[in-house]
Amino acid sequence: MAACDWVPPSGFQLRKAGIHFDAVRVDGDDGRRLLTWMAGLTGDDPGPVVIEESGRRGVYFLVAPGSTAHRLWPPGVTPFNRTPGHVSYVPVPALTGDTWPLTWGFPPTAPGRFVHTLLLRSAATEMFS
Repeated sequence: MAACDWVPPSGFQLRKAGIHFDAVRVDGDDGRRLLTWMAGLTGDDPGPVVIEESGRRGVYFLVAPGSTAHRLWPPGVTPFNRTPGHVSYVPVPALTGDTWPLTWGFPPTAPGRFVHTLLLRSAATEMFS
């Protein structure tokens, strides 16, 4: 696990998308299936992924900042980014300790290392078409 300045030291915090990262959320079982698929495509190293265990049970794929805007995403996929007049927030858990209802599906492994946006978009488009 890598120390990234955007990961809180304890609990969890909301982070503005578009600064350190953008995110793509897929809810429920679909999100978990997409995560399994991405893990298989990347040799179990897809990049940082946050899983929400309650509510909509979202799976947040953290991608490079600025990489989700102005791209078409399939229905069921929600991009989180920063564009003029719009700010999104993404929940981020600490690497250890009590972070419920959030957990890391895959923690960050290096600063600047994220889920590959085009691979994720391609997998999501195939999965939801």
